[in-house]
Amino acid sequence: MPMSRVPRPRRFLVCEPRHFAVQYAINPWMREDTQVDVDLARGQWSELISAYRAHGHTVDSVEPVAGLPDMVFAANSALVVAGRVFGSLFHAPQRRPESSAYETWFKSAGFDVHRPESVCEGEGDLVFAGRHLLAGTGFRTARSAHHEVQEYFGVPTVSLTLVDPRFYHLDTALFVLDDGPEANIAYYPEAFSAGSREVLRLLFPDAVVATREDAMVFGLNSVSDGRHVFIAPRAEALAGELDRHGYVPVPVDLSEFQKAGGGIKCCTQEIRS
Repeated sequence: MPMSRVPRPRRFLVCEPRHFAVQYAINPWMREDTQVDVDLARGQWSELISAYRAHGHTVDSVEPVAGLPDMVFAANSALVVAGRVFGSLFHAPQRRPESSAYETWFKSAGFDVHRPESVCEGEGDLVFAGRHLLAGTGFRTARSAHHEVQEYFGVPTVSLTLVDPRFYHLDTALFVLDDGPEANIAYYPEAFSAGSREVLRLLFPDAVVATREDAMVFGLNSVSDGRHVFIAPRAEALAGELDRHGYVPVPVDLSEFQKAGGGIKCCTQEIRS
């Protein structure tokens, strides 16, 4: 019998997809001529927010800015821990103005904000997992940012190299299932270099391993509260595996956002107390 999982209430920051569009191509999922169904995108996003609130989570929202179509992907804006914000410096020039918009929100909400010196894309590449901060590099966040964030938070930081451009952010290839010292993860091994796969195997011997099929439908761009896992509906095998491990999959369809290379986690910044 799988163990009983206990959820922890979370506080999330999101941004309404009022200006969401695919206006440029900065990852393999994006095509400049792609048409976005704006009404469908708004409806899917609203379903995600409703699902979070229905499961007891708090949701704050930052005002979207015209001309910033990817601002809906709030996870890339920062890493937030105990009232301190390690902000973002985007790789793509098209996204760099987002940093200021989010910094304004954080400061108005009473947070201290650190502007990184190196390219860093927030929770897209920075993931707390128990005693460690997992940090992705290879396509977006610079390896030098890993040292910078370790110095800022004083948390052991483990660098992981991504090798498949379709999984350009860490949060497209891995997500954390549980909090606490015995944190566990789900991940897709082939997204990582051989050395990084070995590191993950050693740190998380009981990890849930996803298939390529589930990774390709953004099944690993999920959010877990320790019991409920908000997950792409087409990641059926992964959902079944999570169920066998005692988690409760909560399917939420954000397929319209996959046109820009995003999903559930991309749209969700966690504010950790």
